[in-house]
Formats: sequence, C-alpha cells, structure tokens
Amino acid sequence: MKRLMNRHPGNVSRYVLGAIPFILLLILYITSSNARLAENPQDKLLPSLQSMATAVDTLATEPSKRTGDYILWNDTASSLRRLGLGLGIAAIIGLLFGIINGVIPLVRANLSPVITAISLIPPLAVLPVLFIVLGLGELSKVVLIAIGITPFIIRDLQGKVMELPAEQMIKAQTLGATTWLVILRVVMPQILPRLIEALRLSLGAAWLFLIAAEAIASTDGLGYRIFLVRRYLSMDVILPYVVWITFLAFMTDYVLRFVSTRFFPWFHMSSK
Repeated sequence: MKRLMNRHPGNVSRYVLGAIPFILLLILYITSSNARLAENPQDKLLPSLQSMATAVDTLATEPSKRTGDYILWNDTASSLRRLGLGLGIAAIIGLLFGIINGVIPLVRANLSPVITAISLIPPLAVLPVLFIVLGLGELSKVVLIAIGITPFIIRDLQGKVMELPAEQMIKAQTLGATTWLVILRVVMPQILPRLIEALRLSLGAAWLFLIAAEAIASTDGLGYRIFLVRRYLSMDVILPYVVWITFLAFMTDYVLRFVSTRFFPWFHMSSK
C-alpha cells in the first residue's frame, strides 16, 4: 500500500480536486447572500449573482453616456497596458543587472548594497514622490510597478546566476571566451527561463501597485473603477471586478508559463 505522500492524482482527478474549493466557496457565497437578502432585500454587502451579472452586462455591453466607451473593456485595456509596460521595463532592467551582478564580482560589490536597500523601501511609500516628480499621468503608474518589482527580479536572477555550475564558466574561459561571451553564450540561455519564473512570482505585487496607483490618481482602469463605486457601496460591481482582476492575473501567469514551456522545455524537465 502506497503512503499518502507518494500518491499522485491523475489528470482528471487533479482538475476535480482543484475545482472543489472554488465550488465550496461559491456555495457558501450563494447561501450567505440568500440569507442576507431574505432578511433585507436592499442589502448591498452580498449581492445576488443575478444583480452582479446585470451590472457586468451593463458595464461590458452598454456604452457610457458620458464618454461613449464600454467601461469594463476600457478599464481592462488601460490596466493591462500599464501592467505590461511595467513588467516589460522591470524584466529588461532586472535581466541586465541580475546577470552583470551575478557574473562580475566588482559590479556586485558596488551595486548589490544599493539594490538591497532599494528593495527594502515600501514602493507605496514613494508613490506620492512619483506623483510630484512625474505627474499624475501614465508614467508614474508604470514607474511604480517597475520600482516595486525590479529589485526583487535583480536579486533573484543574481542568485540564480551565482548558482550556475562553476565548471561551465571555467570551461568557457579555457576555450578562450571573454566575459561578455560567457554572459551571452553560457549565462543568458540558462537565465531567461528563470526571468520568466521571477516575473510570474512578481505578478501579485505588480497588480497590487497598479491598483493602488489607479485608485489614487486615474480616470480609468480597474483599480480606479473599484474605488470610484465604493462610495456607493456597489458590491455588485466591486466583486465582479475583483474576480475579473483575478482571472486576468491567472491568464497572465498562464501565458508566461506557456512561453516558458514552449521555448525552454529543458528547464521544466529538469525542475520536475
């Protein structure tokens, strides 16, 4: 008889087991909502699924009387644009400094302390500074995301570079490779999939910084909409938006993992 720790679910069982918690949460919500609405039909804390569906349908399919935009899709496009720019900037800077810090000891001794110090600064604490220096436009929101996750990516990639087998570096140098050739031909191919993993781990923080920036100073975006309707206690809008943000984050993570498995299958085989 197999020990419990050695038993693995099959493909179908994995999906069933994964779906059970979500089904239980949905049942719990429906039960709680029905109970509250039975006592007070005007209760806004736990709106019915029907009222949330109606609100989402209005936001997604009916143009705004003020702007003519479809609010849900306009908010989604604005937020994803900011998130994509922030992640892209963080990925480029993180890859560059992560590799250089990991490969070149002199650079590591010079930059690691300041990067560590920056990583310990709460990004939301510098948000007012960004608004003052960069204004309330798109740039400050994108920079906040980049500042929030770049130090983590740099430190993570630096550690991964330093964990690469020393034998690889020595053999490459023995064959006449320069420092930059070692970076391009030995380090870079092995670090790219780890960069994707670092981005996946940073997604939650990136969404947090995005929502915070949009809530404070924006005229569109998912975070802006949530904090706009909170004054009316519009839980029929807030809860679907939270679910939608969660779905978008899940899909972003799925796309990053697909790219990683598609272009770096060896990385996932070795990590099993």
